[in-house]
Amino acid sequence: MEFLEQRREHALALFRIIIGLFFVFHGVQKISKGTELLSWPGGPMSLIELVGGGLVLIGLWTRWAALISSGAMAYAYFVVHQPKGLLPIQNGGELAAVYSWAFLLLVFTGAGAWSIDHLRNKSAKKSLANA
Repeated sequence: MEFLEQRREHALALFRIIIGLFFVFHGVQKISKGTELLSWPGGPMSLIELVGGGLVLIGLWTRWAALISSGAMAYAYFVVHQPKGLLPIQNGGELAAVYSWAFLLLVFTGAGAWSIDHLRNKSAKKSLANA
């Protein structure tokens, strides 16, 4: 188990990178299909997917980007999908539900290794130690 625990931050980083990348792809797909950026709710959702996914992907302001993305996907689930049926498998909302929970996890765990947040925290700690 120690082997796995030593790689926790790297596994978290891979999770963050993949989730962020897929979320960006989701936003690009909507925009390439002609979603108007000013139309509600598709336009703002596309922007959240692009910007939020991009920030999560590179690990910049990860917790905030993940919080907004999680909320957006919860909104998508409850407003768009849930009225069509109680369970995600019935209403086509599996992806929105999974994204919402995945981003909520990142709100609590942070970015992990290989992120701008990690580099910024490391630099801030180093500056404090040298002061």
